[in-house]
Amino acid sequence: MSSVLYDVPGPKARRISLIASVAGAVVILGLLAWVIVTLANQGIFEAKRWAIFGRADVWTLIANGLGSTLSAAALAAVIAFPLGLLMCLLRISLVPWIRIPTRIVLEFLRGMPVVLMMLFILLVFATGSFLAVVAALVLYNAAIFSEIIRAGIQSLPKGQREAGLAIGLTSFKSRLLVELPQAVRRMMPSLVAQLVVLLKDTSLGYIVAYGELLRAVQVMADFLGPAYLFPIFFVAAAIYIAINIAVSRVAVWIERRGSQKAAGGIAPPNLKIEAATGGKGPGSTGQAV
Repeated sequence: MSSVLYDVPGPKARRISLIASVAGAVVILGLLAWVIVTLANQGIFEAKRWAIFGRADVWTLIANGLGSTLSAAALAAVIAFPLGLLMCLLRISLVPWIRIPTRIVLEFLRGMPVVLMMLFILLVFATGSFLAVVAALVLYNAAIFSEIIRAGIQSLPKGQREAGLAIGLTSFKSRLLVELPQAVRRMMPSLVAQLVVLLKDTSLGYIVAYGELLRAVQVMADFLGPAYLFPIFFVAAAIYIAINIAVSRVAVWIERRGSQKAAGGIAPPNLKIEAATGGKGPGSTGQAV
């Protein structure tokens, strides 16, 4: 018995796969146990090191840093995504004097490190640290969003564009109304992955003295001493992971709703009853109208 893409593994292959899985699990558990024992020998799990999280001022500082991180990431995402859509449309324009300069700008923005853009904006334009962080994140991520969406448009069947042109749409309206929505839906996983990268890149704001979460953690570690370094950074890492998981789950929910709408949604109850009874729903005489 075989499938289209690969042969179904036989008893020997399944046995080898099981042994490899068990061996891999044992190795991972062994490494985890070694890390825990090493940290325990260094006194990392002593109660006094974690007692700082019972203080209100510690959580206030963490909350302020988290608020700065989320505000910069949210504002940058809200501006970068529509800007990326616009740059994508300009990048695939049929007019050479629009397409070529846009391509040059996109390649420049994609090749520039975000840290250098933050420093350049801060020093040259004499902005505040918040504006420098947001502007750099917007420029870089807009270029990435543009290329992701362009890849989605290029992956669509040519018949989509031909159908739009056949019903009388102009080239621009076909891109905007027919191809762009499908490309965004198709590339949603990549767009969400880039949103997670955008969120994590806010930590580079410490270069321009922006008070985001990582900088708040560094300030606490410097103030409290090296003994509290691991607990503080552990909590910060847990917060970053929780936020990224939440963003990913929201994206999955949006993608599922978009897929349901694209497929016509779920049939209403009365339609299901009529389909099951051959068109003879409650109160129906069974006569054709």
